Amino acid sequence: GAVVTRVEAVGYVPAAVEEALARHAATRIAIDPRLPVELRPGGAIELVADSPPLPAAELAALDGALTTAALAIAETGTLILDGGPGQGRRVLTLLPDLHVCVLEATRVQPGVPDAIAALAANRAPVTFISGPSATSDIELDRVEGVHGPRRLELILVG
Repeated sequence: GAVVTRVEAVGYVPAAVEEALARHAATRIAIDPRLPVELRPGGAIELVADSPPLPAAELAALDGALTTAALAIAETGTLILDGGPGQGRRVLTLLPDLHVCVLEATRVQPGVPDAIAALAANRAPVTFISGPSATSDIELDRVEGVHGPRRLELILVG
Protein backbone atom coordinates (compact mmCIF):
# COMPACT_ATOMS: atom_id res chain seq x y z
CA GLY A 1 0.00 0.00 0.00
CA ALA A 2 3.00 2.34 0.09
CA VAL A 3 4.13 4.45 -2.87
CA VAL A 4 7.85 4.26 -3.72
CA THR A 5 9.55 6.94 -5.80
CA ARG A 6 13.16 6.47 -6.84
CA VAL A 7 15.46 9.44 -7.47
CA GLU A 8 19.06 9.31 -8.68
CA ALA A 9 20.63 11.71 -6.18
CA VAL A 10 19.92 13.81 -3.09
CA GLY A 11 19.52 16.91 -5.26
CA TYR A 12 16.26 15.48 -6.61
CA VAL A 13 14.76 14.78 -3.17
CA PRO A 14 13.06 18.14 -2.49
CA ALA A 15 11.13 17.99 -5.78
CA ALA A 16 10.16 14.34 -5.18
CA VAL A 17 8.94 15.21 -1.68
CA GLU A 18 6.94 18.13 -3.07
CA GLU A 19 5.31 15.79 -5.63
CA ALA A 20 4.49 13.22 -2.94
CA LEU A 21 2.93 15.90 -0.74
CA ALA A 22 0.97 17.33 -3.68
CA ARG A 23 -0.57 13.89 -4.36
CA HIS A 24 -2.12 14.14 -0.90
CA ALA A 25 -2.79 17.91 -0.86
CA ALA A 26 -0.43 18.14 2.13
CA THR A 27 0.93 21.62 2.83
CA ARG A 28 1.75 21.57 6.59
CA ILE A 29 4.13 18.83 7.64
CA ALA A 30 6.09 17.96 10.75
CA ILE A 31 9.83 17.42 10.62
CA ASP A 32 12.55 16.47 13.05
CA PRO A 33 14.65 19.63 13.46
CA ARG A 34 17.69 17.45 12.63
CA LEU A 35 16.31 16.64 9.16
CA PRO A 36 19.09 17.56 6.70
CA VAL A 37 18.39 20.82 4.89
CA GLU A 38 19.05 19.21 1.49
CA LEU A 39 16.03 16.90 1.98
CA ARG A 40 13.55 19.65 2.81
CA PRO A 41 10.97 20.74 0.25
CA GLY A 42 10.47 24.39 -0.58
CA GLY A 43 7.63 26.20 -2.21
CA ALA A 44 4.35 26.50 -0.37
CA ILE A 45 5.14 23.66 2.06
CA GLU A 46 5.12 24.76 5.70
CA LEU A 47 7.67 22.78 7.70
CA VAL A 48 6.72 22.54 11.37
CA ALA A 49 9.74 21.56 13.47
CA ASP A 50 9.05 19.20 16.35
CA SER A 51 11.09 21.39 18.72
CA PRO A 52 10.06 21.90 21.39
CA PRO A 53 8.05 18.69 21.10
CA LEU A 54 4.65 19.44 19.59
CA PRO A 55 1.59 18.38 21.57
CA ALA A 56 -0.14 15.25 20.24
CA ALA A 57 -3.23 17.17 19.11
CA GLU A 58 -1.10 19.57 17.08
CA LEU A 59 0.86 16.71 15.46
CA ALA A 60 -2.36 14.89 14.57
CA ALA A 61 -3.76 18.06 12.97
CA LEU A 62 -0.83 18.39 10.54
CA ASP A 63 -1.10 17.01 7.00
CA GLY A 64 1.87 14.68 7.41
CA ALA A 65 5.43 14.12 8.54
CA LEU A 66 8.70 13.98 6.62
CA THR A 67 11.46 11.79 8.05
CA THR A 68 14.44 9.66 7.19
CA ALA A 69 14.88 6.04 8.34
CA ALA A 70 17.72 3.98 9.74
CA LEU A 71 17.24 1.02 7.38
CA ALA A 72 14.77 -0.78 5.17
CA ILE A 73 14.19 -4.45 4.34
CA ALA A 74 13.70 -5.28 0.65
CA GLU A 75 12.08 -8.68 1.20
CA THR A 76 9.26 -7.36 3.38
CA GLY A 77 9.09 -3.71 2.29
CA THR A 78 9.76 -2.63 5.86
CA LEU A 79 11.16 0.71 7.06
CA ILE A 80 13.09 0.72 10.33
CA LEU A 81 13.25 3.86 12.44
CA ASP A 82 15.49 4.23 15.49
CA GLY A 83 14.98 7.89 16.38
CA GLY A 84 18.24 8.95 14.75
CA PRO A 85 18.85 12.31 13.05
CA GLY A 86 16.01 13.17 10.69
CA GLN A 87 13.67 10.56 12.16
CA GLY A 88 12.45 12.32 15.26
CA ARG A 89 10.31 10.92 18.05
CA ARG A 90 8.24 7.80 17.39
CA VAL A 91 5.02 9.79 17.69
CA LEU A 92 6.14 11.99 14.79
CA THR A 93 5.45 9.12 12.37
CA LEU A 94 2.41 7.73 14.19
CA LEU A 95 0.00 10.65 14.52
CA PRO A 96 -0.04 12.52 11.19
CA ASP A 97 -2.11 10.80 8.50
CA LEU A 98 0.72 10.84 5.91
CA HIS A 99 4.32 9.70 6.38
CA VAL A 100 6.88 10.63 3.72
CA CYS A 101 10.23 8.94 4.29
CA VAL A 102 13.55 9.56 2.52
CA LEU A 103 16.06 6.73 2.49
CA GLU A 104 19.37 6.13 0.72
CA ALA A 105 19.28 2.92 -1.34
CA THR A 106 22.51 1.81 0.37
CA ARG A 107 20.51 1.51 3.62
CA VAL A 108 18.25 -1.21 2.19
CA GLN A 109 19.01 -4.68 3.55
CA PRO A 110 18.00 -7.81 1.57
CA GLY A 111 16.15 -9.61 4.37
CA VAL A 112 15.15 -9.52 8.03
CA PRO A 113 18.28 -11.37 9.30
CA ASP A 114 20.47 -8.83 7.46
CA ALA A 115 18.62 -5.91 9.03
CA ILE A 116 18.79 -7.44 12.51
CA ALA A 117 22.54 -7.94 12.06
CA ALA A 118 22.92 -4.33 10.90
CA LEU A 119 21.05 -3.20 14.02
CA ALA A 120 23.13 -5.37 16.39
CA ALA A 121 25.04 -2.45 17.90
CA ASN A 122 21.91 -0.30 18.14
CA ARG A 123 20.58 0.09 21.68
CA ALA A 124 17.74 2.48 20.81
CA PRO A 125 14.10 1.39 20.54
CA VAL A 126 13.24 0.63 16.91
CA THR A 127 10.00 0.85 14.98
CA PHE A 128 9.30 -1.44 12.01
CA ILE A 129 6.87 -0.01 9.43
CA SER A 130 5.68 -2.39 6.72
CA GLY A 131 3.18 -0.16 4.98
CA PRO A 132 0.33 2.13 5.90
CA SER A 133 -1.40 1.40 9.20
CA ALA A 134 -4.22 -1.13 8.92
CA THR A 135 -6.03 -3.70 11.00
CA SER A 136 -8.78 -6.27 10.55
CA ASP A 137 -9.39 -6.82 14.26
CA ILE A 138 -12.98 -5.59 14.29
CA GLU A 139 -15.33 -8.11 12.67
CA LEU A 140 -12.59 -8.86 10.11
CA ASP A 141 -13.26 -5.56 8.34
CA ARG A 142 -10.08 -3.82 7.15
CA VAL A 143 -9.68 -0.38 8.70
CA GLU A 144 -6.77 1.89 7.83
CA GLY A 145 -5.15 4.53 9.99
CA VAL A 146 -5.94 3.00 13.38
CA HIS A 147 -2.38 2.73 14.71
CA GLY A 148 -0.55 5.20 12.50
CA PRO A 149 -0.67 6.94 9.13
CA ARG A 150 -3.02 5.63 6.45
CA ARG A 151 -0.67 6.81 3.70
CA LEU A 152 3.05 6.08 3.29
CA GLU A 153 5.39 7.47 0.62
CA LEU A 154 9.03 6.40 0.33
CA ILE A 155 11.58 8.45 -1.60
CA LEU A 156 14.48 6.08 -2.35
CA VAL A 157 17.75 7.85 -3.21
CA GLY A 158 20.38 6.25 -5.43
